[in-house]
Amino acid sequence: MKALVLAGGAGTRLRPFSHSLPKQLIPVANRAVLSYVLGNIRAAGVTEVGIIVSNGAEAIRRALGDGASHGLRLTYLTQPEPLGLAHAVRVARPFLGADDFVVHLGDNMLADGIAETVARFRRDRPAAYLVVQKVADPRAFGVVELDAQAGVRRLVEKPAEPRSDLALVGVYVFTAALHAAVDAITPSARGELELTDAVQWLVDRGADVRADEYAGFWKDVGTVADVLECNRYVLGGQRGRIDGQVDALSRIGPGVVVEAGARVVRSRIEGPAIVGAGALVEDSLLGPHTAVGAGCRVRGSGVADSVLLEGASVTAVPRLAESVLGRGAVVTGGGSTGHKLVLGDHGAVTLDP
Repeated sequence: MKALVLAGGAGTRLRPFSHSLPKQLIPVANRAVLSYVLGNIRAAGVTEVGIIVSNGAEAIRRALGDGASHGLRLTYLTQPEPLGLAHAVRVARPFLGADDFVVHLGDNMLADGIAETVARFRRDRPAAYLVVQKVADPRAFGVVELDAQAGVRRLVEKPAEPRSDLALVGVYVFTAALHAAVDAITPSARGELELTDAVQWLVDRGADVRADEYAGFWKDVGTVADVLECNRYVLGGQRGRIDGQVDALSRIGPGVVVEAGARVVRSRIEGPAIVGAGALVEDSLLGPHTAVGAGCRVRGSGVADSVLLEGASVTAVPRLAESVLGRGAVVTGGGSTGHKLVLGDHGAVTLDP
């Protein structure tokens, strides 16, 4: 079995960050979303992975290399234009060959892994296995309708009047039967080869297509709010450890990670939280669900429920919450009221006193 990770796309909903950083490299608890995706694949026992890239390809190559750090062998495959998920499968066909394969969208967090799903596919080996989850408003998703025997009957992309609350969550497992379906379909109204159309082609021809309901945490990391929600979930499940330096005047709560090379001076950190390698937290209070990236500086400030990307700096800000600061961003000043910021890479803000 192989895997195909789709890491193209412009990430327009994550601007300003996606102007300079592919959305799949946005950090959650100081790890890129793609790192979690590759971890899921490795934990499922798959080691040969194709990465579909387009925008931001070089940044992704620099971040992942040959995949050895994840225990994988990566092959980079270029999709010149965003012509749909099924088109990406077509691009990858020489890599995939006749093998079964997992498709995992590179901006989808399935924080509790996919190993059980892949194991069930290997046991039963249907033509297609679709990972789904119940959602409150299915109109924003691809929706799967089941028949009386719990087989897949119909797939509808963003239906105005959904007949099901089962949404596709960005992970699929296929046999090579999918390739004939991809060859048979035509572009949709938006000019793309849709993976849902290819799966529907299989369903219409009587292929064994099944849905696997995912019980874990899932989020399409498409907005700043999604990043913060994922950050809360992942930090909430971590075990605390202190590999950096914490002075005698500081207080560290449970569920806090202080990475090697980080320093905490005259500060209090309420978990869960993480302080990245080489970061400094001085005379400050970090509240729960805060991720301070590598090389950041937090001085004389209060920060909670926020994500600070590598090299960001916060100085003399009494309260910053529900914020995301880009790489090298600088925030200074501020009165006694709280602030909520979204600041791109190398941005600078001086808050009103």
